[in-house]
Amino acid sequence: MRSAPEQPHSVPEVDQLPADVPTALGPTAPTSPADRAETRGERLRRGAHQGRLQGYAIAIIALIAALVALAAANTARVRVDWLVGSARVSLVWLVLAAAIIGWILGVLASLRFQWVTRARPRRAQTGTGSSKRPRL
Repeated sequence: MRSAPEQPHSVPEVDQLPADVPTALGPTAPTSPADRAETRGERLRRGAHQGRLQGYAIAIIALIAALVALAAANTARVRVDWLVGSARVSLVWLVLAAAIIGWILGVLASLRFQWVTRARPRRAQTGTGSSKRPRL
């Protein structure tokens, strides 16, 4: 039985090459931050970040479950009186509409408060005794 002839020139593996020899796979020394070892502080920071993300996901799922339970429990129709006339609507839609309107009004009030209390740029004064009063 004959054995396969040995290759006279075998190609060394990439790990066996000196560090200064360029290869198609790039340099073998770690050059990017992803290749270096993770420190203890980085590992703890990453774990805390993942824990916060999981906590947010759990909170969102619990909120959605509570909203579904609230909607299922309040399917009764109620009478809503307007200035002119009245209507019968599902209690779920009434509560949802009130929540959305309240949220929008809260955002608008917050934006208005930020606009009124923002720092205004100072104007360069022209002249010595300006009798103009600042606008309110």
